[in-house]
Amino acid sequence: MQITKDHIGGLIFLLLSATYGYYAGHIPLLPGDEFAPFHGRTLPNALAVIGLVLSTALLVTASRDKSQTLKLAGYHFSLVAKLLGLIVLFGLALGWLGFFVATVLFLLGGYWLLGERRIKILLLASVPFSAAIWLILTQLLDIYLAPGRVFAQLIGG
Repeated sequence: MQITKDHIGGLIFLLLSATYGYYAGHIPLLPGDEFAPFHGRTLPNALAVIGLVLSTALLVTASRDKSQTLKLAGYHFSLVAKLLGLIVLFGLALGWLGFFVATVLFLLGGYWLLGERRIKILLLASVPFSAAIWLILTQLLDIYLAPGRVFAQLIGG
């Protein structure tokens, strides 16, 4: 069998959809919701089924052209590894620095890794976006975002 990029993408999407569906089945329900037509598991289960159907369709209809074979040359796997490391650092920094500062630093680091070196562009692409997301989450959606342990200690909390 000829493995192409479409096959690899379909298999990855199938694996992610199956895993998502498995964990969607473990979402706790409120008492009495077991027989309700719409509850906390309805949409995640529907998304998992749609993902399974689409990924299976991608696997079945994938091109078997020999020119589409998988070639790994030319990809920047080191950059991907650095970006994944940056994501891990972002997750660790959230608790200590808070959402706004951690997001600004994450975006600055990501843009830097992707090749942007102009400080003005880095700041204009990071700070307003982080501030807008923070405002949307805290003011419009009324979601509490902890300021971070460092700032809580500075304030005296």
